[in-house]
Amino acid sequence: MKKVLILTLVCLLVFGFTLSCSKKVKETPPPPPPQVKEQPKVEKVVEPAPPKEPELTEEEIFMNKSLEEINREVPLRMIHFDFDKYFIRDDAKSVLEGNAAWLKKFRTAQILIEGHCDERGTEEYNLALGEKRAKSTFDYLVSLGVSPSRLKTISYGKSQPIDMGHTEAAWDKNRRAQSTVIAK
Repeated sequence: MKKVLILTLVCLLVFGFTLSCSKKVKETPPPPPPQVKEQPKVEKVVEPAPPKEPELTEEEIFMNKSLEEINREVPLRMIHFDFDKYFIRDDAKSVLEGNAAWLKKFRTAQILIEGHCDERGTEEYNLALGEKRAKSTFDYLVSLGVSPSRLKTISYGKSQPIDMGHTEAAWDKNRRAQSTVIAK
């Protein structure tokens, strides 16, 4: 029994020694998941819209234009007259009402009203008739509320025809009053 006891003791010692000498496997925690490099957070930068130029009023647009630009746009329409007459025809009244409305809208504009005639008649007669046509146009615009201080008249008689023809159709075009903006 003593032998059994010693043998048991030796076995226990060998077993204990084996256990103590065996490699201990370290239990390591599982590796952390691969780190995704965190991209720096990029805020979407909204570029501010370029500052809007203030919208110009019609008056400001008008004032920024040259007289040539204004007259090229022909804001004031011409009217026509009957042969040897200077009275405002019915079809011309609505045209002059439109011209008066434009002049009331742009209160600083000044215009020159030109009286024209066809080629028939003497130069002196046509200059006088052209003056009467310009004056009747002037008077009608004043009756519509346009200040007379903004209007000037001139007669060109037969010296500036629109149509160089020698027909009734050409003469009809040349018997006219037309307005030109001369100041703003």
